[in-house]
Amino acid sequence: MKKSILYFLLFIGTITNVFAQKDAEAKVILNAMSAKYHAYDIVKSTFTFGVEDIQAHTTTSQNGVLIVQAKTNKYHLTLYSSELDNKSAIEQEIISDGKNQWTYTHKDKEVQLSVVDNTGESFNPAQMFTLYEKGYKYIYTGNQTINGKVYQIVDLTPEDDKKEFFKVRLTIDKLKKQLYSALIFDKSGMRFTYTITNFTPDVKVSETTFTFDKKSNPGVEVVDLR
Repeated sequence: MKKSILYFLLFIGTITNVFAQKDAEAKVILNAMSAKYHAYDIVKSTFTFGVEDIQAHTTTSQNGVLIVQAKTNKYHLTLYSSELDNKSAIEQEIISDGKNQWTYTHKDKEVQLSVVDNTGESFNPAQMFTLYEKGYKYIYTGNQTINGKVYQIVDLTPEDDKKEFFKVRLTIDKLKKQLYSALIFDKSGMRFTYTITNFTPDVKVSETTFTFDKKSNPGVEVVDLR
């Protein structure tokens, strides 16, 4: 999988002394966001995922949809093409029923079936809105007004300094207590931005949303890696 997609799933230079402790004010903000998210059953969010290469002066973006039932560890992630003339075409789907994960690359007409990794080494999209709860230090850096709305800015740094990124900047709607965007700073100079364009709580979806149906996708090869 491309590095940009991996960073979306991770959602995931030098760490300065200001991050030596977990900031109490930041924790209040993050806990409020987490509590609101956990109050819902199934949530659906549409988003834009942007990749900026500082050195090459290039930017790319693609849209997507994420449906999550965090309590059961189920999710369905859809990523659309980044090509300007083909934005509505699905590039990839990542689906999980809580035990198995299907990664469907549409152009290859191939699905890789694997066991869900619960070791904590890989990020689970079902944990997107609770990323901070394990393995991060955090600090509240102030408010920012965007299009008339006030957002709270919280910077996260991974406790494991061997990770390829050194900071995640969360922008949280102060009134709604919902995540608006996450900006990931890579040590190579790349920046990855995840921006929510619409958030719908307690949506009703079929249970088949969280599985891959081979019968409905004739001609697609399933590679079982379990």
